Amino acid sequence: MLPREIIKKVKRIEIKTTRIVNEVFSGEYHSVFKGMGMEFSEVREYQPGDDIRNIDWNVTARYGHPFLKVYREERELLVMLLVDLSASQNFGTGERFKTEAAAEITAVLSLAAIKNNDKVGLLAYTDKIELLIPPKKGRNHVLRLIREILFFKPTGRGTDTAGALEYLLGVIKKKSVVFMISDFLDSGYQKPLGVAARKHDLIALRISDGLEIKIPKAGLIRFYDLETGLERLVDTSSGDFKKRFQTAVIRRTAEFDKMTSRLGIDKIYIPAGGDYSIPLFRFFEMRARRIRR
Repeated sequence: MLPREIIKKVKRIEIKTTRIVNEVFSGEYHSVFKGMGMEFSEVREYQPGDDIRNIDWNVTARYGHPFLKVYREERELLVMLLVDLSASQNFGTGERFKTEAAAEITAVLSLAAIKNNDKVGLLAYTDKIELLIPPKKGRNHVLRLIREILFFKPTGRGTDTAGALEYLLGVIKKKSVVFMISDFLDSGYQKPLGVAARKHDLIALRISDGLEIKIPKAGLIRFYDLETGLERLVDTSSGDFKKRFQTAVIRRTAEFDKMTSRLGIDKIYIPAGGDYSIPLFRFFEMRARRIRR
């Protein structure tokens, strides 16, 4: 049996995100994510204007006049959530930690998927593969995904993005929609990211806390690296420190933008403590406009 407080928290997230899906993403999900292929539907008589490349010559020979193979979009999608559960995700100075933001985003995307009769699965990672939940349908399955992200206790603390992507490529053979949810505070994963983007429809959701972008003047502060355990005392009032910090933030963001753009990967910037529905909605709008062109 799950503790009562866990059940209540999962339920609150379900209620909140169901409202967002119904009010904000109604209809958008289906139009943005098309089927991943075509499947045979039926054979009918040829009509003027039909594509002659789809003529079924066996049936045509049997009946003495042309018949056509009809195909339809294979609508059912596989949606995989590739979620970073490294120690850096257990940080937040706003209304929620990055892990909690990841859980709510997982809920929104999963609920939108099952509403459209798609299957959704989860691959959680740190510096090792922590958890794989195969794609399934249904509300209870979505509640399990939310619960795992919130309350699963990973054994690793670091981040191995390359290893997670390589594992994903090994276990998910069918072309899927892959939402990669992370703070992307890692390096050396560009090659497997490119391979994954060519095989799947991959979207990167980068979650950041406000304090990781801009540090206020607060005098001496002891910083603790959640992944390595290293500590460092810094003077946040120092102009030199603030300049070096901002330079590093700008450089890291520019490198991420350049890499994802070069690989043709859509990206969404998510504020850990803010309203994540706005950047998600803008992403859906952008994808819809691009499809209509």
